[in-house]
Amino acid sequence: MEKKKLEELFESMYRIRRFEETMLEQTFKGKSMGVTHSSDGQEAGPVGICAHLTDKDWIGSTHRGHGHCIAKGLDTKKMMAEIFGKSTGQCKGKGGSMHIADFSKGMLGANAIVGASIPLAVGAALSSKYNGTEDDSVGVAFFGDGATGQGVLHESMNLASIWKLPVIFVCENNHYAEATPVEYAVSIEDISDRAAAYSMPGITADGMDVFDVYEVADEAINRARKGEGPTLIELKTFRYHGHFHADDPKKYRTPEEDEKWKDRDCLKIFEEKVISNKSMTLESIKKIKDLIDKEMLEAVEFAEKSPMPDISELYSDVYVKYKD
Repeated sequence: MEKKKLEELFESMYRIRRFEETMLEQTFKGKSMGVTHSSDGQEAGPVGICAHLTDKDWIGSTHRGHGHCIAKGLDTKKMMAEIFGKSTGQCKGKGGSMHIADFSKGMLGANAIVGASIPLAVGAALSSKYNGTEDDSVGVAFFGDGATGQGVLHESMNLASIWKLPVIFVCENNHYAEATPVEYAVSIEDISDRAAAYSMPGITADGMDVFDVYEVADEAINRARKGEGPTLIELKTFRYHGHFHADDPKKYRTPEEDEKWKDRDCLKIFEEKVISNKSMTLESIKKIKDLIDKEMLEAVEFAEKSPMPDISELYSDVYVKYKD
């Protein structure tokens, strides 16, 4: 992999990590509007997938969507302002943490309803196929292990298979649906095995290793672009914090489990690999970290100094005005 691509992968993963850490700090200071769900620990998944996408490709996200937004190229200043509920936010302060969207970047939006963005990504893929050879864009549906029991996932996978739609179903299996262990709620060891029921490839990847995700995503996305239909990718990963900012994971997870996964931190794995094969240096990695640390300080400053939405904006972007 070229050095520029390596730098882009690390930059995106570290940007997600620092955004989530900074966002949590500000949430505990009372700066955020509503609850927040952090995705630190899961960075390798969205980065490895979205590294193959362009602005014309569409993704559907979850309530834990900051990482997906950043991996798709959204601006962290606007995202922080959105979480603060400010008028300069990505959605003018009206969406908050769980509803950040940017159609110009192909981001259909985070979604507070479990599994609800899956059919949106399938719809984007259907639109691409309907438009024919002029549009080879793909749709990517991100969802967690908790969404695998939702009927809408199975309906969507069935339709996508029947119509050979250019869509990739990405299950971020972080092993807990809120506090419910995946072993308790899912009847199989590998969620990717369910792909067989819909005549599509099912692949399980190491969700803590961005290189493994990148390779698996490359094959699936190329298949989709060539008209060969959907793929189900399961990413085995782990979220470091609770379900949301005020949730205490110690109530349902052991310290040993946390330590086991943190020993395989995606940033740590990346650094060890690129330094051992001399494709990047500690100095170049530190330079990236310093720039992003500065970016996070600027994002908070931007959000703090931004105004709240004006009362005159209460109903704008809420209702559609139809003309006779």
